[in-house]
Amino acid sequence: MKTIVCVDNEWGIGKANDLLYHIPGDMKYFKEKTTDNVVVMGLATLLSFPGGKPLKDRTNIILCDDPDFKCDGATMVGSIDELLEEIKKYDTDSVYIIGGASVYAQMLPYCDTAYITKVDSSSDAEKFFPNLDENKDWILSSESEPAEYNGLVYKFTEYKNINV
Repeated sequence: MKTIVCVDNEWGIGKANDLLYHIPGDMKYFKEKTTDNVVVMGLATLLSFPGGKPLKDRTNIILCDDPDFKCDGATMVGSIDELLEEIKKYDTDSVYIIGGASVYAQMLPYCDTAYITKVDSSSDAEKFFPNLDENKDWILSSESEPAEYNGLVYKFTEYKNINV
């Protein structure tokens, strides 16, 4: 299982239920990694998408503790245990955890790879991803050359979980 996220210098990921940055290169990278795969997210992440609709060309699994919430085109699960059972139906290499903060935090120990787009900037984020540079279970395995968009410098990094 993998996770994918864009972070700032403090590992911030969001504010007001939106991404901190909308960088076309990062959006393309996300789409390339997740298309034709399984994406796992919380309800707030789903609702942050245009029209609150699941991502097309992907199998969408939504972690939501409201049993009355329904979403066409997505599989709903009510707990982490249910989620872990559901993802057994898929090749774990095709499963991507895509947010939000609480889903990332709960699922990170199950992931073997983390694709982190690092933006060299600070923001007033409200939500954060666990800092993998300070986590002894994770090692940086690759890093791209820096790219720039509208004055924002960013790079694509890949971390490996040494315990999975």
